[in-house]
Amino acid sequence: MVEWSEQERSIITSIFSNLDYNDVGPKALSRCLIVYPWTQRYFANFGNLYNAEAIKTNPNIQAHGTKVLHGLDRAVKNMDNIKATYAELSVLHSEKLHVDPDNFKLLADCLTIVIAAKMGSGFTPQIQATFQKFLAVVVSALGKQYH
Repeated sequence: MVEWSEQERSIITSIFSNLDYNDVGPKALSRCLIVYPWTQRYFANFGNLYNAEAIKTNPNIQAHGTKVLHGLDRAVKNMDNIKATYAELSVLHSEKLHVDPDNFKLLADCLTIVIAAKMGSGFTPQIQATFQKFLAVVVSALGKQYH
């Protein structure tokens, strides 16, 4: 089990309370699909993904990016039991969708970049360390079914 200090909990809650989910989620997912084009194979039914502009303006990508970010709310609200919180999603992604678990880390990295850009100088090393710890726990929970 992961131990969270009150300061870490406060940082994570603060980050998510200040996010524009309809902006950050789509930007993070779009960045992932553009930077790591092999991840597009999981979104074949989302329509036109032929170039960066098509990905960034694709309404299905935008909606799914927002959905992913809202999915992280579950982890924020259940920081003491993230693995159990994501058990069902882990099964879905591994057994039905067959998503390579390494892609969760790629998306987490893209989300970190987008949030760092939004926060600017407010994204201090301490905030980054806490945010990346949080995402590492989420990525591990999503990949649990694969182990």
